[in-house]
Amino acid sequence: MNTLHLLLLLLCAASICFYCYAIFAARIFINSQHPIDNNYHPPITILKPICGLDTNTYENLASFCRQDYQDYQIVFSFRSEEDPGIPIVKQIIIDFPERDIKLIQCDRVIGTNLKISNLANAVVFAKHDILVLADSDIRVGSDYLQRIIQPFQDEKVGVVTCLYRSIPQGWTTLIEAVSQTTEFNAGVLVSNYIEGGIKYAFGATIVIRKQVLSAIGGFEAVADYLADDFQLGYLPFQTGYKVILSDYIVEHELKETSLADAIKQKIRWARCIRVSRFWGYLGLIFTYGIFFSSLLLAISSNSKITWIIFVSTWTTRLIMGWVVGVMLTQDSIARKYLLMIPLCDLFGFIIWCCGFLGNTIEWRGQKFQLSRDGKLLPMLVKSLSVKHLKSIDI
Repeated sequence: MNTLHLLLLLLCAASICFYCYAIFAARIFINSQHPIDNNYHPPITILKPICGLDTNTYENLASFCRQDYQDYQIVFSFRSEEDPGIPIVKQIIIDFPERDIKLIQCDRVIGTNLKISNLANAVVFAKHDILVLADSDIRVGSDYLQRIIQPFQDEKVGVVTCLYRSIPQGWTTLIEAVSQTTEFNAGVLVSNYIEGGIKYAFGATIVIRKQVLSAIGGFEAVADYLADDFQLGYLPFQTGYKVILSDYIVEHELKETSLADAIKQKIRWARCIRVSRFWGYLGLIFTYGIFFSSLLLAISSNSKITWIIFVSTWTTRLIMGWVVGVMLTQDSIARKYLLMIPLCDLFGFIIWCCGFLGNTIEWRGQKFQLSRDGKLLPMLVKSLSVKHLKSIDI
């Protein structure tokens, strides 16, 4: 047995261990869900930064207006007064007159991440001390607020975040949807269990106290980061607050895109994760057992041990996909397309390798250089005008 064969065997064994650990962590997470205290319902402000239209924009935004929750406010924030999402929000305000909804528009810029500038403009209008940040392509059920707020009964909790399942639009986003629920979520669960909690957050949902946001320096502290959601969890953790992974799973509406754009997006996020969490990114090598077992089988003679490793790796990976994607995440896409997991993993391994190549990304038509700590450094600065803050009332 040569060195390459031995290395592949070790990588396959490590991958099997990771898959088994993810299954164990998922089962623990499922069994540790706590009952809901309906008497705990502090007032909440939801901040919704919007730029353009997503798939099913109205339904996504309206789902936040249909909450079974006593006291909450929603602030919809736009940068451009010509944004096509403004008429939709105006219609939502008409359709939900009982809700406390504010629509504001301001193109004030505080950093290279324009979404964070949008949030910074919105928080000025926040009435309540607990903020919920959620991307515009997220859809939730009516029990969303009541469930995600529960961990805040512990004063040491500074941030709560959520896993999500993705809804694909077209075949180019199907791979992303399956990978999200069966591979990405598995890694989060393993990290959550090993470390006794996570140290970062996801844009699908970030619940944060105003005092915690102030403690880290406000939105200005993350205004130059591409992975702003990661930093909004990591910085509070560094300050001494707990970051809790909620048991609520939100839905993420993927936008139909071309294969080239989908690949660019995946590489962009891969490079961003690499500079934000290098050792965590490097550790992803242990999640690609499908690739390593296939390569081992391809370069080996038809030996019994090779076939045992190959079958064991693929079987354990599919079981992990079922437990995490179907049992925990309750994802109908993962259930239907479970056998796509090997293809998704092979694609993911290629993207992972590309993530090591270079520090430049393209985002919203502009090229950036990623610094060592994940900041966005513009390579071509466009002129940005700053207008007065506007509150648009219906």
